[in-house]
Order: sequence, then structure tokens, then C-alpha cells
Amino acid sequence: MNNVNFSQDELKYQQALKRVKRIKGFYTHLMVYIVINAGLLIAAYVNKNHEENFWRWQTFNTVIFWGIGLVAHGMSVFLPTAIMGKDWEERKIKELMDKEKQNKWE
Repeated sequence: MNNVNFSQDELKYQQALKRVKRIKGFYTHLMVYIVINAGLLIAAYVNKNHEENFWRWQTFNTVIFWGIGLVAHGMSVFLPTAIMGKDWEERKIKELMDKEKQNKWE
């Protein structure tokens, strides 16, 4: 009985660790996005010609498309728990493990 509790605790710990790593990955992605795009925008502003308009598509296309990717990354990290509940992963793992046990003996 003690081993079962330990493995359940270990499983919960591994799941929490995985979640923390995903959140950390998102925040790292966000920081890189901010630093790189700020640098790109500053460089575009400093290096533009006097006749050239700063507010044009070419100036912001990297910011926009990378921003779309960043939003998708954030949704993949934070949205599943908001929609499916905090224990969805645990229930799904248990369901798949139960199905696997049933299929072994068939």
C-alpha cells in the first residue's frame, strides 16, 4: 500500500514538474520575444531614411507573426487547464492506463 501512495505522489510530482517546465518555457519565449522585437523595432527606427515611413508592414511583420506564434504557445500552456479543468491530465492518464490493462488480457 505504501508503494502505491509513493508512486501516486511521484506521478503527481512528475506532472507538476512537467507543467512548471512548460510554463517556464513560455515565459522564456515571452522574454526573448520582447527583447528581440524591441531591438528590431529600435534598429528599424534608427536606420530608416527621412522619407521612409516607420509605420509600415515591413517594420512590423516579424512582431505580428512571431506574436501569433507566442499566443499559440501561451494557449497551449495555459488554456487546457482553463477549459478542461486542473485534473484533466490525471483523469486521461488513468483512463488510458485502464484501457491498456483491459487490452492486455484480450
